Amino acid sequence: MDRLLIIGATGLVGSKLALLAKIHGFEAHCTQNARQASLERTYHLDITNRDETLGVVRDVQPKAIINTAALHNVDYCETHRAEAEKVNVEGVRNLAEAAQANGSRLTHLSTDYVFDGVSGHYSEMDAPHPLHYYAQTKLDAEKVVSRCDSYAIARPSVIYGWNPLEATGIPSSSGKTVNFAMFVIDKLRKKESVKAVRDQYSSPTFADNLAEAILNLARHPENGIFHTAGRSCLSRYEFAIKLAEILGYPSKLISPVSTGELKQLAERPKNSCLRVEKAESALGMKFMTVEEGIEEMKRQSLTVA
Repeated sequence: MDRLLIIGATGLVGSKLALLAKIHGFEAHCTQNARQASLERTYHLDITNRDETLGVVRDVQPKAIINTAALHNVDYCETHRAEAEKVNVEGVRNLAEAAQANGSRLTHLSTDYVFDGVSGHYSEMDAPHPLHYYAQTKLDAEKVVSRCDSYAIARPSVIYGWNPLEATGIPSSSGKTVNFAMFVIDKLRKKESVKAVRDQYSSPTFADNLAEAILNLARHPENGIFHTAGRSCLSRYEFAIKLAEILGYPSKLISPVSTGELKQLAERPKNSCLRVEKAESALGMKFMTVEEGIEEMKRQSLTVA
């Protein structure tokens, strides 16, 4: 099987990639940083260390590299710009250099936040316009990756799903401990109230579905940007309500709040929903609606139980 190097394999998307890689004909080699996991063929790697990054890629000799690592706590990036630049841009530059030197295809995970959210329902042809520093670093990283001989840039939106490591509460080097769906579910399990913003719209992306798309992109012959998001466009409040209804929790615990009430440090796009027709056509697959993704989460939880 072809060797695949997964950067950030203890994160939500990275863990799904490690799980599904063999099905797609890859021998997975994984990196981890702050979090530790019992994975085969695992290396400790801080992508901001150029020599270490070049060394790991040289040792593994992967056919493809998938980068899921990033500092993506949006408000933290706003006040820690040098750190965000170092991880999200310089770290990606190190990976791009290593990929070029090894002749590896680099697939990089970006974000819907590269758009300003004025119009919504963005295609890959729409011009990015970042509203905050995190989004700017991710757009800068896209430009770095696009200079590789073989590359793909995947843009998801509000990634969600089960990740046992997130449930432990162990902080990750991404700056975020838990994804939105797991946060809401944990609150509802404890019968605690949840406040969710009602005027920010996105395309929630089921992590398992996203991992499938990314693994397909790692073998895809075409270079470029691909929107790899869920097929639904809804607010965080509507998303939380769907989680409660499908998983059997009382939705009355969830209350809507406006963006202004949250007093978020970094301005968020009002509508960063993505169109996914290009990726679906190119990869021969379908992205899930929110209902489909949550139903799959429900099936997975029953299997684990």
